[in-house]
Amino acid sequence: MATLRVVLDTNVLLSGIAYPTSIPGKILAAWRQGSLEVLLSAYILSELRRVLPRLMHRHGLSEDEMDDLVDLLALQSEMIDPLSFLDPDLRDQGDQPILNTLAEAVKSAGADYLITGDKDLLSLSGRYRILSPGDFWRTYGGA
Repeated sequence: MATLRVVLDTNVLLSGIAYPTSIPGKILAAWRQGSLEVLLSAYILSELRRVLPRLMHRHGLSEDEMDDLVDLLALQSEMIDPLSFLDPDLRDQGDQPILNTLAEAVKSAGADYLITGDKDLLSLSGRYRILSPGDFWRTYGGA
């Protein structure tokens, strides 16, 4: 079976970094071990860079270490330049760049899924390849 190619939403990256034993943490570990390929966009990484300091008490990284981590994620992932479109059914238009990243990743890079804990994005899972971390891990975690 081919390696799964997934877009990780910012909330999955944050949870995986702050809580390494959580399901998002296991997904990040699978990526580090090479059993997943991750696709990200500059938007996702800039959002991560902006929000990561709020969880400093959980992950204990200094500002320099956080910058290094985001830079490393950029190097270890396939960077996607998101499509530009608007989905009128998306309840939180602030999530549109994530959906655009998924659309381009599916179209140009053969992405299998967006993994997110965002309920507004998950509500569109009937139309897009979107899974929660739990559903993804139950289906593919042992693969």
